[in-house]
Amino acid sequence: MSTLKVVNITPVALSGDVSQDGEPSIAVNPEHPNEIVATAFTPDPMGGPLAPIYVSTDGGNTWTLRSIVPGGADGLGTGDISVSFATKGGALYAGILNGQAAEAGITRMQILRSPGIGSTAPMAVLVQRDEEDQPWVVAGSVGVNGGTFDRVYVGNNDFGQQSPQTATVDVSTDARTAPAPAGFTPTPIEARATSGQDGPPVRIALHPDGTVYAAFESWQTRSGSNVTFDVVVTRDDNGGVGPTRFQDLMDSADQTVGQRVATGRFVKFNAVMGQDRLGGDLSIAVDPADSGSVWVAWCDRVGGVTGTDYTLHVRHSADGGQHWTNDVRTITDAKNPALAVNSDSLTGLAYQQFAQAQWMTALELTADGWQTPAERQVLHQAPAGVPQRLGLPFLGDYMRLLAIDRDFYGVFSGNNTPDHANFPAGVKYQRHADFVHHQLLDLDNVTLVPPSIDPFFFHRAA
Repeated sequence: MSTLKVVNITPVALSGDVSQDGEPSIAVNPEHPNEIVATAFTPDPMGGPLAPIYVSTDGGNTWTLRSIVPGGADGLGTGDISVSFATKGGALYAGILNGQAAEAGITRMQILRSPGIGSTAPMAVLVQRDEEDQPWVVAGSVGVNGGTFDRVYVGNNDFGQQSPQTATVDVSTDARTAPAPAGFTPTPIEARATSGQDGPPVRIALHPDGTVYAAFESWQTRSGSNVTFDVVVTRDDNGGVGPTRFQDLMDSADQTVGQRVATGRFVKFNAVMGQDRLGGDLSIAVDPADSGSVWVAWCDRVGGVTGTDYTLHVRHSADGGQHWTNDVRTITDAKNPALAVNSDSLTGLAYQQFAQAQWMTALELTADGWQTPAERQVLHQAPAGVPQRLGLPFLGDYMRLLAIDRDFYGVFSGNNTPDHANFPAGVKYQRHADFVHHQLLDLDNVTLVPPSIDPFFFHRAA
């Protein structure tokens, strides 16, 4: 029988926290799933120069903060951080936009490495490059000649390119032990003309057999904030190794590298819904039992410029991304899709939906691609107008879902008002909270603390 738990990961020592801790990410050590790292836009509570990560060594039941991320900024921590464990050996990797550089108006991507969850040393900087956006890290491990090597992939939107084709994947074939830059090489993956750039998200899905997919949004036209885009998937059948990376999937219509999943989609970039911004929603996942079975989710505005519904779409390919179904799932007024597939080929979709003036976060699980009703769990629901946003993004431009063996692990950000009605699946808080009077409390367990945005962990165990 499956179980589901939801945990507010703000530690008890931060009971007075009122930060807008949005845009979360999560990494689970596949060899030791009790070891979990989560991240968000969380500043160092002591105001130091290193931003924190959240660390759990008991499967997500309890969490502590550990300040090890370079370039922490007051009020932010760091920007656009994502994390991933290698599949063997326990090394932890991160991609960030350095917070201190952001304060100076510079978008500075750094790719970072830590030897493991027990390390308290600052993460080592492997790569540093300006004019970047939204690094997304996925790590794996391979055995070569009796040794184990970490292959790490960092999707990013590289405005340092000399062309308007900005979708990029940085790849290292030996990230664990090699000195900086640890062999990381940027590979442009956009093969078509664009309106000046690709969309911010570049997402990676890695299969144990070495097949690796990258998905991105190819911006075809842009007028102010009005953008039309194609959803494109590329593939590398050799783990991103070799001189022709991510060129193993050719579009069947125009014979160009990168199969278009959907074309001519519209978004009003940076439009606002429920205090949060819209425009960069994308996710991809591959079935660990079948490297040809791949899922993609994205969001767009149905009806174009005059449309009103921001809609989440899910599609599936059974042949390595060459051919795609029509939509197998659509959800109106939803964002932040996060896909994962477990070892039983059960597909998970987490998302956040704006309805009846509330943000609702849900997890759906399907064994047949939504041909029959999916298992659906509401993780969180709360008024979208609380708290008043401090800036954008509010909840964040993404959340993350992972599958480790049969289990699903995820993280989302949301209104932290302690009210059992907001958590239909139940919740555990570490920070002091009065669920009877729906009040957060400071360390003294008396002083009232106003609601804010906190990161929440969830685990669906098979």
